[in-house]
Amino acid sequence: MVSAEKDSNETHRTIIGKSMRTVRSKIFQHDHATCVSDNLTGSLMELASRNNKSVKSSITEEQLLELSQALSDFSACSSDISGELQRLATVSSSQPPAAAADIHGQPQPEPEPCLGFLQRESFSTEIIESISPEDLQPTVKICVDGLLSPSLAVKRSAAAKLRLLAKNRADNRALIGESGAVAALVPLLRCSDPWTQEHAVTALLNLSLLEENKALITNAGAVKSLIYVLKRGTETSKQNAACALMSLALVEENKRSIGTCGAIPPLVALLLGGSQRGKKDALTTLYKLCSVRQNKERAVSAGAVRPLVELVAEQGSGMAEKAMVVLNSLAGIEEGKEAIVEEGGIAALVEAIEVGSVKGKEFAVLTLYQLCAETVTNRALLVREGGIPPLVALSQSSPVRAKLKAETLLGYLRESRHEASCSSP
Repeated sequence: MVSAEKDSNETHRTIIGKSMRTVRSKIFQHDHATCVSDNLTGSLMELASRNNKSVKSSITEEQLLELSQALSDFSACSSDISGELQRLATVSSSQPPAAAADIHGQPQPEPEPCLGFLQRESFSTEIIESISPEDLQPTVKICVDGLLSPSLAVKRSAAAKLRLLAKNRADNRALIGESGAVAALVPLLRCSDPWTQEHAVTALLNLSLLEENKALITNAGAVKSLIYVLKRGTETSKQNAACALMSLALVEENKRSIGTCGAIPPLVALLLGGSQRGKKDALTTLYKLCSVRQNKERAVSAGAVRPLVELVAEQGSGMAEKAMVVLNSLAGIEEGKEAIVEEGGIAALVEAIEVGSVKGKEFAVLTLYQLCAETVTNRALLVREGGIPPLVALSQSSPVRAKLKAETLLGYLRESRHEASCSSP
């Protein structure tokens, strides 16, 4: 059984590490597994302060900011991140979200009862913008009252209207937060009706973009219910639940509680089995949460490293660079380093230096630098994976930062070779 598992791991690493480099290093494959072990520092946002004590492993704050910007082209905590809101604004609010249609063979939702504002056939962005300040408060009150209705259709309609009202305007978000809507929306996260659940989770996502509402949302017990949606919701609901958790994780103390409540495993599941959008949202949220050591440990234990390494190897997917940033964070703990190496991470990172984008090459060398700065066995594995030629090329023609890191890494490899020759009889 152990032998079969080892063979499976060897095959996995071989598949991930396909490149010219693999041919060059093929003679070393038999002792590959013996070269994995040992020691990037904390999360990308923690590295500058945490590693100032170590000249070898230090990364400047400017470098960390640029690394984090690799994640800023998606899921940038903008409201209604799934894009469903634009569609919703052009159709009748009684129609179900397209992403949720016919989910599990469920019937279409019942039409909304005739309740004036909640029955509006069209409720677009233009209508939102046309609501006068004096009418806004009674409008919100109608919606909040609707959330407390015994009718599921009324609740669904009210959540949909609040979702739209909270889309763009901070003053709307503030008024909705002050109106008591959050406490009434949270129970709908566990609603068996997927349309109602989706409207509720997206409304809370939009409301969370206002700093003052974050505490209201967490104090209402939303975190566990958002994780429930992350596990059982529709694809769109899962995406927006992940984004809502990411928004809440912008508050430092929330990162620990979100991790403690069990968010990491379903985020890893979304990374493994979600749509492209879902994977990107999971990456962003994991990145935010993994600035906390305990969440790094949870991510490694939940199996995050393998899909991250696979994404690094998928050049051209648009997610390789983002995956490297998260790997960079997980390498801040011993378990993370070991898992990255065991899952073929060094091979995938060497490949990224060979064939990746300019930014990808830079992220790859930064991550390799962190993995190998203090670990001789990882340096040996980097040599065996054919890392020297692409590092030499990188040191000669890359942007300044990547060039310096490549030169430093090559210096480490020369140092290790010199030490090995001196210790030989």
